[in-house]
Amino acid sequence: MKILGPTSNSFISQRLKLHYVDWGNPDAPPLILQHGGRDHCRSWDWVAEELRKDWHVICPDLRGHGDSAWSADGNYTFNAYVYDFAQLVHTLGYDKVTIVAHSLGGNITARFAGLYPEKVAKYVNIEGLGLTPQDLLDRKRLPMADLFREWIERKRGASGRAPRRYPTLEAAYRRMIEENDYLTEEQARHLTVHGASRNEDGTFSWKFDPYLNVWPFSDLTPEQIQSLWAAITCPTLLLWGKNSFFPSPATDGRLDFFQNARLEEFENAGHWLHHDQFDRFMRELRGFL
Repeated sequence: MKILGPTSNSFISQRLKLHYVDWGNPDAPPLILQHGGRDHCRSWDWVAEELRKDWHVICPDLRGHGDSAWSADGNYTFNAYVYDFAQLVHTLGYDKVTIVAHSLGGNITARFAGLYPEKVAKYVNIEGLGLTPQDLLDRKRLPMADLFREWIERKRGASGRAPRRYPTLEAAYRRMIEENDYLTEEQARHLTVHGASRNEDGTFSWKFDPYLNVWPFSDLTPEQIQSLWAAITCPTLLLWGKNSFFPSPATDGRLDFFQNARLEEFENAGHWLHHDQFDRFMRELRGFL
């Protein structure tokens, strides 16, 4: 018998129609899988297939990503993202959820877990703690007016940037392979099929909003972010790829801000370790959950 995939659904947050997929099994405990920046909810398909029998798996698309609406004013602040995630949990009526999140999704959900520790049963963060303390300190030393002006210029530049067009889906797939040497052909094709849409002229473009390339010039202070990490009370698993471009939190003190966290580092894996070392990732994840 053919195993059916997820169903597509939507909810409203800050007047935006945001998309998520539901893998069924609604009587099981809820598990939310949150993707990272310029990614999409179907990047979790392999994980969801493994866990759908034991969990009610929900995979949302962040605003401006996948099949969620683009923000009309290019509003992609962390406050907006955290509100969206809180709205998803509220809309679905969950008293408590388990969360697995990657990169930008980890940064967002770590804040949610610190704001609402009573709502999170267990938490897995895959390379999702944002900038290192030194990066934040260096940024803090820059004059605010310079940061503000740079943001205005980049925002103006993004307004005139059209999504890149690929002549065929195969060309988009080749670009996907170039970006991540660890991906298998099957993974890259799957991520491309669900991550690109066909334009009216027959070309293909990635689904994410070009405005996502312009990060907000201001955010919470490092101390405020760390206070939210410290407020997380549930068991927490941090996962890091040894070949990632993000430094490990074990080396810069970020791990120390968590009450009840364990860090596991993956050999032969980069930033997308849940793709790069899928079997080991699933063993770690199942053991933790």
